[in-house]
Amino acid sequence: MAKVLVCDDDKEIVEAIEIYLTQEGYEVLKAYDGEEALKVLKTGGVDLLVIDVMMPKLDGIRATLKIREENNMPIIILSAKSEDADKILGLNVGADDYVTKPFNPLELVARVKSQLRRYTQLGSTVDAEKKSVYTAGGLMIDDDLKEVTVDGEFVKLTPIEYNILLLLVKNQGKVFSIDQIYESIWNEDAIGVDNTVAVHIRHIREKIEINPKDPRYLKVVWGVGYKVEKI
Repeated sequence: MAKVLVCDDDKEIVEAIEIYLTQEGYEVLKAYDGEEALKVLKTGGVDLLVIDVMMPKLDGIRATLKIREENNMPIIILSAKSEDADKILGLNVGADDYVTKPFNPLELVARVKSQLRRYTQLGSTVDAEKKSVYTAGGLMIDDDLKEVTVDGEFVKLTPIEYNILLLLVKNQGKVFSIDQIYESIWNEDAIGVDNTVAVHIRHIREKIEINPKDPRYLKVVWGVGYKVEKI
């Protein structure tokens, strides 16, 4: 049974998260500020941390910095929509993923499952790279096994869809034009292929995005092309 430490100064949020994680079989430990979270972590045995950004005594950003000095367990930060800068900073100082408040508890549970699966089965980032595993937030591609998962759930893609997604995930942040995508995947000159690529992109989004109209991973850069966002 994995142990998850949930840290938020809002006790109602902590209790709500505890209910959903307990239902999934996790043991939940609780803390209400960063200092208390560090004390709990010293007792050992915690497999994953869910921590809010804005808290008294020691906020989630500074707590994450301290934790990363000696612990590489998965960390998911919680941040309000108005705290985009803190969210980005949290990822930069070592958090593995983020969930924006207000959030769907089921989405948080899925993120917890995804991070624990990656941590326990794939180990460190170095090990993952050796196994040809590519990740972008909760999206993971195992190119050896030709498997795609989103938040721990397997996604079935056609060979073309898989190759397009792999191209974009391996080059996170880089924008590929429609012609570049077509020529890379089909290995032939791109002539009038806009609809062909667009259809495949739409199908990929329908399979990997919670809301395909507001994608988290596969972004369009209007007038230029597509990219997978660095997360």
